[in-house]
Amino acid sequence: MGRSKQIDRRWLFLLIFVGVALPLIFKIGLPLETSKNVQMVHDLVENTPKGSIALISFDYDPASMPELHPMAKTLVKHCFKKNIKLIFTAMWPMGVQMAEDILAQLENEYPDLVYGEDYVNLGFKAGGMITIQSMGKNFAEVFPKDVNGNDVMDLPILDGIKNFNNIGFVFSLSAGAPGIKEWVQIAHDAYGRPTSGGVTGVSAPAILPYVNEQKQLTGLLAGLKAAAEYEFLTFSPGTATSGMDAQSIAHLIIIIFIIIGNVNYWRNKRSREKGED
Repeated sequence: MGRSKQIDRRWLFLLIFVGVALPLIFKIGLPLETSKNVQMVHDLVENTPKGSIALISFDYDPASMPELHPMAKTLVKHCFKKNIKLIFTAMWPMGVQMAEDILAQLENEYPDLVYGEDYVNLGFKAGGMITIQSMGKNFAEVFPKDVNGNDVMDLPILDGIKNFNNIGFVFSLSAGAPGIKEWVQIAHDAYGRPTSGGVTGVSAPAILPYVNEQKQLTGLLAGLKAAAEYEFLTFSPGTATSGMDAQSIAHLIIIIFIIIGNVNYWRNKRSREKGED
């Protein structure tokens, strides 16, 4: 009775390692089917008039960077391409550094942008919901100075900008509370501003009802896959695309080995049945 030779599991580990490593080194850009929620985020930026001012809040820390940082970078790039001016803020202490890191990554791509005219980082302010409510009255009272110590009233970007009524849209990159829920309740519910956001995959189920049922959010970026879809829509493949390519190839390798294992199982079973006959 014949017996199929067992495949050394080390080959499987090696193939998965190579399959994951290659897309991270060389961009492949496998095609993606974009979801409605990601398309809504893309269209929100596309349909915002040039010269408008948007507010992006970095409400996360380094622990959530793998999922939120790629979508943050793509969002900022998309806004800059559409000539939308940006006000950065943070409801989390480390959010200030997250925003600064994104700006540092894009510095060479947009050398003509001027701080204080095209974008500004107002920094972190504790208080969560209370802080956001106060911003609804007057930004300058909550953030009298930016992260560099400049008087915000002296910055051209904030000329004529008093509160949410003067903002095109609000976007929260959120890993928890305070974050996207608080922004929705104030920026959208109280001031009627288009509000959107990005969250980690594990947070998405609690936030999706704000999009699908209550219509309070204009789209949602949820997890690494949504970040990759957004990169695809903006023709700017980055780390999210590489991450999804690596994941897809790893899954393909595992499926192939599952098929091989099942084929060997049925071959062995048939061999045993013939031997018994």
